[in-house]
Amino acid sequence: MSAENSINLKGLDIPYSLNYGRVKSPKLKYSYGKLEVSVPKNFKTPEELLHKHKLWIYRRHVEYTNTLHESSSRQLLNRSEEALREIVMFHIKSISDELGVMPDKVTFRKMKTKWGSCSSKKRVNLNRHLMHLPESLIEYVVFHEMAHLIELNHSFRFWNVIDSRYADRKEYDRQLSAYWHLIQETN
Repeated sequence: MSAENSINLKGLDIPYSLNYGRVKSPKLKYSYGKLEVSVPKNFKTPEELLHKHKLWIYRRHVEYTNTLHESSSRQLLNRSEEALREIVMFHIKSISDELGVMPDKVTFRKMKTKWGSCSSKKRVNLNRHLMHLPESLIEYVVFHEMAHLIELNHSFRFWNVIDSRYADRKEYDRQLSAYWHLIQETN
């Protein structure tokens, strides 16, 4: 069973769907401007749950609104997969020299939820949608994935590697979110 509602936080009406179902514990998910609240069938106080997490909800909503605004001033680039491969391989070589690591394999595929990934087998997978991004953002994603060759998780050590070159990484992440939104709109 699902119901459409909204919660008012600091003057903003944030829509949410309330789903009673087969979950063991309450879950909140904010995606593309919509809050999804999933609770067990016998859950009595979803309003208390929302109140408890109102700051998290508000921040996600503001972040999404800012991403929408940011994406309106961006434009997707139109480069070929071959051009993307050349850019990526150039940066892999450069970053490899800098970090002292080299992936065993680099693959390109369309991914639905992320820009890239790195496996414990030293395989770097990159989203083909990177072809639509400025080169500086492609380089940032490649650096991020290659940093995983040093530290596979998102630990403090990993972020130190990222910060060694990208002290302003939050700005890069903000731009990536704006482009991600644009790509989702066109697909």
